[in-house]
Amino acid sequence: MTPSPRLLLTIDYEPWFAPSRRYDSWTSKKRCELDANISQQSLMPILEMLGASKSTFYLVGEMVEWYPELPEKILSAGHEVGFHCHIHRKLDNIKEIEKDLIASAAWIKQYNVRAYRAPMINTVEDVYGLLEKHGFTYSSSIYAPTGTTIKKNNLWEIPASTLPFRKTQTDFRAPRYMNLNLILGGEFPYSSSFMSGLFRRTVFNIIERELKAGKSPVIFLHPYEIITPPHYFRRFAQDLLHHPLLLPFSFNKSQFLKDLLKHFPTSTMQDYIKELP
Repeated sequence: MTPSPRLLLTIDYEPWFAPSRRYDSWTSKKRCELDANISQQSLMPILEMLGASKSTFYLVGEMVEWYPELPEKILSAGHEVGFHCHIHRKLDNIKEIEKDLIASAAWIKQYNVRAYRAPMINTVEDVYGLLEKHGFTYSSSIYAPTGTTIKKNNLWEIPASTLPFRKTQTDFRAPRYMNLNLILGGEFPYSSSFMSGLFRRTVFNIIERELKAGKSPVIFLHPYEIITPPHYFRRFAQDLLHHPLLLPFSFNKSQFLKDLLKHFPTSTMQDYIKELP
């Protein structure tokens, strides 16, 4: 059975400062203080905005330690909870990835989490065997053309969507993340909130076209892009000054989200996977 086309709307639920690498070495306690309850307070407005539309939330594990009620609130609203990482940072070493998984093992087990997305959608091919070992059933941790589904042994990879503008490869292996090589190789990674920050109407039109073609686009947003944190630009000014390419992640995309929800059907990733042959 071919799944019916729908928008696979996902939210990488991470702290407002996650795009910055300045806080990676801080203690979890200090990062929690820096978050200042912003991630906790943003959830209900996002759930209200989603209404009856369904989404998959990939949670950062240390945030579950800070705000233990997050998974239950998401699940109670009819959404799916996935695992993003325990601490948001680049993870491309298989031993470090396993340590990260183990650090969140308790709540992953408690909520029967079976979905994984690597931080920054950047991982290694060996991750699939590791995920299967830890009970996951699917990942969304690379970029590939809309509609691509890949079976990695007994685990599905459902990539974040790209639009090919010339013939591309068909053997997709990690890492495949958003960089200049991906674009020069012939793919526009429209699923990234970086792109919807810069080319909102273009991304909307691509989604509409892909749905009409019977495909199911996978896109992602972040909580700080939907509910702008208080004094966000002041808090984030130093990072934007040194890394201006972070600017599109700071744009508010709540109207973009509302437009998507108004025009397109959505579902969780797990419901989509149930329909795969």
